[in-house]
This record gives sequence, structure tokens and C-alpha cells, in this order.
Amino acid sequence: MTDPSTRPFLIKKDEEGHFRLTVRTTRYNSQGYPLVTATLQDELFKTANAARAFAQENFQAKPGEYSTK
Repeated sequence: MTDPSTRPFLIKKDEEGHFRLTVRTTRYNSQGYPLVTATLQDELFKTANAARAFAQENFQAKPGEYSTK
């Protein structure tokens, strides 16, 4: 299981009640400092489970790689 601060998939509910998926990639510079890039996906989901299913189909996400807000 990954550390909650570095989980690559963030599922967050927006102001309108839709769930949004953010894909985070982490790379490290020459001093070992993490550089995180977050990309919000365009799709809107009615449920968090629908967002998880989308991540599994399109990004080969595994259980335990999700963080929610």
C-alpha cells in the first residue's frame, strides 16, 4: 500500500456535487526531492466508485492507490 501523501489518484467532490479524478505523478530531482505533477481529468463522475473504475480502466490503478477529499 502506498503512503497517503504520495497516492497517485485523488478523488475529490466539487462544488456541484460531481466527483473529479486527479492523476498525480511523482519524480525526483538529483537531490532526491519529490516533484509532483497533478493533472485534473476532464470527466465528471456521479460516484467515487465510478471514478475508481475509470482510473482502473485507463490508468491501471490498483486498490490502495486512491486518496479522497
